[in-house]
Amino acid sequence: MVKVALPDFLSDFYYSSFNLKQHLQEFLHLDLETLEQKLAEGTQQLAELGHRDFDWETATTFYRDQVGEIYLFELGAWHLDCLENIESTLFLIVDHAQGRVLDFGGGIGTHTICAALCPQVEQVIYCDINPLNLDFVRHRAEQLGLSQKIVFCSEMPPEETFDTIISFDVLEHLPDPCEHLLSFHQALTPEGKTILNWYFFKGFNQEYPFHHDEPELLDRFFQTLQTKFVEVFHPYLITARCYRKWI
Repeated sequence: MVKVALPDFLSDFYYSSFNLKQHLQEFLHLDLETLEQKLAEGTQQLAELGHRDFDWETATTFYRDQVGEIYLFELGAWHLDCLENIESTLFLIVDHAQGRVLDFGGGIGTHTICAALCPQVEQVIYCDINPLNLDFVRHRAEQLGLSQKIVFCSEMPPEETFDTIISFDVLEHLPDPCEHLLSFHQALTPEGKTILNWYFFKGFNQEYPFHHDEPELLDRFFQTLQTKFVEVFHPYLITARCYRKWI
């Protein structure tokens, strides 16, 4: 398969995932050795926390108040270890994002940063329920000179419309993912697009106790998806998909 390069304005991603380690060190006041250790342990620690404390009835509290720094390390390790996969999601953003962009459940901010660097994007609304994530990505935006282009919020802004909605590795964590598909559909402009992925699987060894995998819920999810959206083909070999509204 032919290797296509990201545009020059995203070149920092290749070398440092937009200075991710540096930003984590600065924000959490860690030396590099300690950071590397915490990145290595983050996935296992999050799984242990999920097995011990996660319940769907208190999912919002779990993600807002309990995961703390562990989620930064788990997400950081994933984004640093899977650069080719993340790179392909950035291609999707470059290809399709424009105008006002909502990054719903933006995590450590990789996709928000990518969208904010795209010249065809006017503004990015970064939305995440976790206050630590919000503060961390706000720090990243300041360090990268993107503060004027990124707006921060903890809930999806009501009655606002967006030209692009992106949401990566989020839907499987939500109590009702179908409800959010409908919210995305309502919030998209008529010509808007949404770029999504999901992982409705608890893992071969139950390492993702905070993911949905119930057959009835998945049936409703895919029925909703297929009646509200039309898939837009893309050539990248990843789980993320791009959709436009079915009008």
